[in-house]
Parts: sequence; C-alpha cells; structure tokens
Amino acid sequence: MKTDRLTPLLAQRPWLLADGAMGSNLFARGLTSGEAPELWNTEHPQRIRELQGSFIEAGADIILTNSFGGTRHRLKLHQAEDRVAQLNEAAARIARAEADRADRVVLVGGSMGPTGEILEPLGPLSPAEARQSFAEQAEALARGGADILWIETMSSAEETEAAIDGARRTGLPIIATLSFDTNGRTMMGITPAELAGLSQKHHLAACGSNCGVGAAELAASIVNLAAAADPSTILVAKANCGIPQYVDDAIQFNGTPELMAEYARLALDAGARIIGGCCGTTPEHLRVMRRALETHVRGPRPSIETIEARLGALSAGAAAQLRGEMDRQAGAAPGASQRRPSRRRSSG
Repeated sequence: MKTDRLTPLLAQRPWLLADGAMGSNLFARGLTSGEAPELWNTEHPQRIRELQGSFIEAGADIILTNSFGGTRHRLKLHQAEDRVAQLNEAAARIARAEADRADRVVLVGGSMGPTGEILEPLGPLSPAEARQSFAEQAEALARGGADILWIETMSSAEETEAAIDGARRTGLPIIATLSFDTNGRTMMGITPAELAGLSQKHHLAACGSNCGVGAAELAASIVNLAAAADPSTILVAKANCGIPQYVDDAIQFNGTPELMAEYARLALDAGARIIGGCCGTTPEHLRVMRRALETHVRGPRPSIETIEARLGALSAGAAAQLRGEMDRQAGAAPGASQRRPSRRRSSG
C-alpha cells in the first residue's frame, strides 16, 4: 500500500494551493495546436520542468503531471498509444524531481483526463476497456512518483467511475474533479450533488470542480457541492482564469490576477480546501492567489449576489441550483426565493 501524503498535509493546513494551467502555459512555450503535450515529456522535458518549478516558486503545494491526455485512446491520435507507460512515467518523474527540490512539502498529482471516447451504451468504449486504459496510465504515474491520482475534467459518471476503478489498483489517494460547464451541470448532465454521491460511494480523498466556464460558475458549483457532501469531504476548486476569447489567432483568457485572488477567497469561503487554477492560470496568477489565501479570514458561504458582484454573472442553471440550496437552508418553500426580485445580471 502506498503512503498517503495528502491527509497529513491537510491535517496541518486549512488549505492547500494547487497549481495553474499546463496546456495554455505550454502554448506560450512553443506548443502548437494539434500537438500532444505529453510528447514533450521526452522531447522537451526542460520546458515542463521549468513550468512546474515556476508554479512551486509561486506557492503551489500540489503540482500536476503533464499527462492529461495520457491514456492510450488519446495518445492514439498521435500514433503514440504504445508509449503510455513511457510518457506517463516520464511525466511523473519530471514533476517528482521538481517537487523534491522545494524547501517545503510539495505533492505530485498524476493528471488523468477523459479518454475522448463515449462509454457504452451510448458509445463504443466498454467499461472494462476504460478501466484497463485508466489503470495502465495510473500504474505508470505511480511508478514515476505521483503522490495522488488526480482525475480531472470529467463529464460522465460512468467514465469517472471507470477512472476511479483503474486508479484504485495503485493504492494511491484519488481525487476526482468534474467540469460543470453546462448551466451548472456537466456536459453529460451530472450535478454537483451527484458528484458528492460518487465521492462518498468511492471514498475519494477529495472531489470538486475544474475548468468550466469561469470563476463565478466554479464558485457556485463548490457551494452546491459543499451543501450536498458530507461535512468531512475535502473539496477542490480549480477554475479557469476568466473566460476564453479568440484574439490574434489564439485563445486567451481574460482573468486578471485580481479576479483570481477574489475567486480564491470565495472558493475558500464556499468550502474548498484545495484551490488552484485551470486553463489560462499562470504562475503570476498563482502567486497573487497564494497571497490572497494567506491573508484571508474565512467568511460565510457566498450567496448568488456575492458571487456575481465579485466574479461575474452566473448561468441560469447554476443560479437556480444555488437559489434552491439557499431556500432549503432558510427553510423556505421551494421556489420562494425566485419570487423575490432578483438582482442577477444578464448573462449577456
């Protein structure tokens, strides 16, 4: 059985700072559209090392490996499906070396993203094939030195459970985060409350939300997740840095360091204990987030009005979920708060 390094660290600290974006920061370092970032683990390891080192220097307590698309199904798109073990183990070794150079404890999360396939009965991939694919990746990440297996950006319950089952073979702690990017639900219709049920069923080390459509939506998903989860559940918030925009033939994110600092504070207030950034989040964003968390005195769970005033408008679905939770907490009849005048801004 592998040693659990996450639980002791959480016992010492009220929060941990996770890292920023891998993909968007690699584009700034020369990665081109259509190129597999995982290939850089052997072709340009120094660029991966430098990025992860900059996250640690900015204050990250957890860094993720460059292995988001590291299953054989994703690597097959780049004729690299026979290199799963090599590329994932290299990803973990690079991160492990940077983490071990730090003058404090820094954990390595083995990033495991979706296969890109749809599971049966809607798609061609069987649950058994999915489990084996994730197990192959997870075992390589464990051999390379990962402390945690970090399943991220999932949208279906079936694929999330297949990833959990595959990762379980390593004995490492498992974290799972979903992307609530469709009116407060994942693309496949999963709600934060349903993720809370999955976490309890599978005894995850932590669960939460990443990516999505901006900091406001992610903060709302954490509020809703906290309301549905067992109070002892460790929650993870890893929001995109603002909203993506197409500028000069490239995707850029409009989130400022100040916005991400506000998001970090609200995520902590919402109940998250592991807080980081996803797409667009640079080491500079992360540095400001660290300072914000270090000086923040935790406040009440944020309301719709607080989230929108500080981070921007919510989608109708996310706002409705949050409003329903506020009704339940207040003991009001369902829909009572919707009958009150709303100060929610238009999402347009």
